[in-house]
Amino acid sequence: MKFVAIDFETANPCLSSICQIGIATFENGAHTGTWNTLINPDDYFDSTNVTIHGITEADVKNAPRFPDVFEQLRTTLSMQIIAHHTAFDRISLNRAMEKHALPAFECSWLDTAKVVRRTWSEYSQRGYGLANVAAKLKIVFKHHAAHEDARAAGEILLRAIVESGLSLEEWLSRVERPIDLNGAGRKWQPSPDVAREGNPEGPLAGETMVFTGALSMSRQNAADLAAEAGCDVAEGVTKHTTMLVVGDQDIRMLAGQEKSSKHRKAEALMAKGKSIRILGESDFRRLVEKIAPMVEE
Repeated sequence: MKFVAIDFETANPCLSSICQIGIATFENGAHTGTWNTLINPDDYFDSTNVTIHGITEADVKNAPRFPDVFEQLRTTLSMQIIAHHTAFDRISLNRAMEKHALPAFECSWLDTAKVVRRTWSEYSQRGYGLANVAAKLKIVFKHHAAHEDARAAGEILLRAIVESGLSLEEWLSRVERPIDLNGAGRKWQPSPDVAREGNPEGPLAGETMVFTGALSMSRQNAADLAAEAGCDVAEGVTKHTTMLVVGDQDIRMLAGQEKSSKHRKAEALMAKGKSIRILGESDFRRLVEKIAPMVEE
């Protein structure tokens, strides 16, 4: 049994703005190695992201750019099973490759958050974040250090394999099937309102999403996609918010520019310790495009 686990930290809400890469290798049920590097993202650093991972623009001034390490990255990941906790790291890699016009490579992806939700019933709908599950399983790591997050994701996968009795290869197919194999599942219909409940079988079940800024689609369409993916959708930012989607045009203006009231409120809550992920519409679309069909307007 062999796989690699990855994690990326980003300089700002754009998932392509990778500023740190961490890779952990696993073989025969054990962690066998770690690779970690800072990356100069060719992009600005948002203060909120810096608060989370502690990496600054000064730290990466002399660090390699993403294209500089890509061949090493591709050699390590090509034809491998790649474990990652939630879809964000997979999207970060794809977005960075697109940003720098780098070629794709063959691999198999395994979302360990999906594995957790199908292994331990208490995490089937919520609470399956990396730090929470690692604490439950007594896995010690430094959160938001890319190599440490990657190792923790791999350790969680190893525990799930033992707990479930499923092999690594069996998990590749199991995560594509419903959490409740006896359930009928649920389908969403368009709604005139933005607020709605999420699909409990969706990969983002337990998240509460809010939209702000100018989107390329209607808020109703965006809310439908988010709900099908599992998110509860709310009109405004509250202590229950876990994800804020910002229009791409607004994201591009963030460096030194005015942020929306929802954005500022989310950052204020984050400063108080609330875990909220901020991402742009393009990254949101990538997140949900394999879950529900896009409706272009």
